[in-house]
This record gives sequence, C-alpha cells and structure tokens, in this order.
Amino acid sequence: MRSATLYRFSLPMEAGVILRNQRLKTRDGLLVCLREAGREGRGEISPLPEFSHESSDDALSAAQAWIADWCSGSDPVESTLPSVAFGISCALAELDGSLPETLSTRKAPLCTGDPDDLILALDAMQGDKIAKVKVGLYEAVRDGMVVNLLLEAVPDLRLRLDANRSWTRVKADGFAKYVAPEYRTRIDFLEEPCKTPAESLDYARDTGIAIAWDESVREPGFVVQAQPGVAAIVIKPTLTGSIMRCRELIDAAHRVGLQAVISSSVESSFGLTQLARIAGWLTPDTLPGLDTLSLMQFQLVRPWPGSPLPLITENELTITGQW
Repeated sequence: MRSATLYRFSLPMEAGVILRNQRLKTRDGLLVCLREAGREGRGEISPLPEFSHESSDDALSAAQAWIADWCSGSDPVESTLPSVAFGISCALAELDGSLPETLSTRKAPLCTGDPDDLILALDAMQGDKIAKVKVGLYEAVRDGMVVNLLLEAVPDLRLRLDANRSWTRVKADGFAKYVAPEYRTRIDFLEEPCKTPAESLDYARDTGIAIAWDESVREPGFVVQAQPGVAAIVIKPTLTGSIMRCRELIDAAHRVGLQAVISSSVESSFGLTQLARIAGWLTPDTLPGLDTLSLMQFQLVRPWPGSPLPLITENELTITGQW
C-alpha cells in the first residue's frame, strides 16, 4: 500500500532579501512525504518567485494530482513543472534508497554585502578557497572594485560571480576595467554577465573572463557544448527539474570538459541538505553553491549541521492533503 502527506510551509526571511524586482518576505513551499512498504521519502517543492515559471498554486495542484495517481498504484510520468518534478524525484529517491545519505557541509560562501565578512569566512574555510559574489545589484564599477579587492586581499582565492544577465555590454566592460588583468584567471566564471548569450560569449572572448551558463540552461533548446570562454553550467534543480534531468545535464557537461555546479534556489534547510547530498553524489569534485540559509530566520524539519537557527518540525506544518 502507498500513502502520502503533503504539507505547506512559510518561513520568514531576513529583512532586505530582494530577488530581481521583488522583496522576499517569506519562503513558501510544500513538503511531500511518500510512504510504501514501511519506507518513507520526502522532498521539497518550492517555486522561487521571479525565477520559477510556475506559481505556488500551480505547484500545489500539480503535486496533488501526481500524488493521487501514485497512491492509486500507478507510476505517473514526472511533472512538467520543474519544482514539482524535483521535489517528487527527491522523495522517490529517498524512498527507494538511491539518494545517498552522506551529507557534506562544504559549500562556496556567498558574499552579498560586506567583503570583510567574506574574508573572515574564508579564513575559517578548509581546503580550496572558492567563494561566490553576487554582482549587478549595484554599479558595475563598484562591483569591479570589490572583486579586485577580494582577489588582491586573498591570494589563493577563486571567485564565482553571478550577474543574472543584468548588464549591458557597456556596464560589463566597466566592471572588467576595474579587475586587474592578472586577477581575471582567478575568476572561475561569471554567470551570464550580459543580456544575451551572444553578448556574453563576446565578452568572455574580449576580456579573458570565463563565463558560465545559468538561465540559458533552463531555456528550450539549450544544448551543453564546449564553447570558447565557457567554463561551467550552473544547475539549480528547483528551477531545472527532476534528479534525472539534472544528472543528464551534469553528465553532458562533464563529457565536454565543463564544470557542473549544483546551486540553490533559496530552499529551506531541508532542501539544502538534499541538494548537498545530490552534489556529493553527482558532482563530488565541485564545491556546490548552497550558502543561502543565512537569508532565513528558521530551519525546516531537517537542520543544516551547525546552524543556530530555530527548527520548525513536521508536526507544526499545515497539512494540505493526505492520501
């Protein structure tokens, strides 16, 4: 016999968290629990405002329909909504034991504000010093000066930068102007600096700053291929789809010599622990980008090891369906 429970959660965010044009006050989503033959598997379904195409209501309807089919004994095809496909695939992978239990807490620290805070975090970091910096939120010249400062202050630091297609070519050139040429090779990649992929490819060629595909990975017709100046693809499973879909992209990237980086979409601590397990399984030699828990005020069901944030348990969640 199969059974399932679907929960809803809403986690308060720290003040000032802005995604593109929207201030994110709460991180809302669903937690699915599937049961069969004495085993349980869980997954998080949390569309990200401003980034996911599906709404929370869309995800709820699709999850309810899939779960009802599954509990009736059928094996329904995966949802066409990425957040639903990913969350359910995680629950199924826990249920059948294919998702490894091992959880590594190593991740690339994220700098969203004071560079001094990042330098302190790097001092405490074991192994390779790799960090991520969001750029494009302020003036491109300021971003260039901050990146140059970090690379100068920490000689063994490598940076991943994320611009979210926010720059015109003129602004992107303004950024590069303030990063010393001898430091540019320590930028592992700059995610989609310009508004179009073609502009970003030209930018990589002209500046020597490697780029990575992020938004492009989720667009129809995207093909993983080796291209001059492209170093990596960034995979955000909540925005991409099932574990199987993510694994296909990872395998394709590795075949052509690109890095594949698992990155968060501001999931809860529960979702982050699953992403860490997936990253350790499918991309063991690449540090994932999972340093987003500090944006929240609470953890969900499964804590991130060492986090001091209070934990909301499953018993405190609202049940939206039982089968």
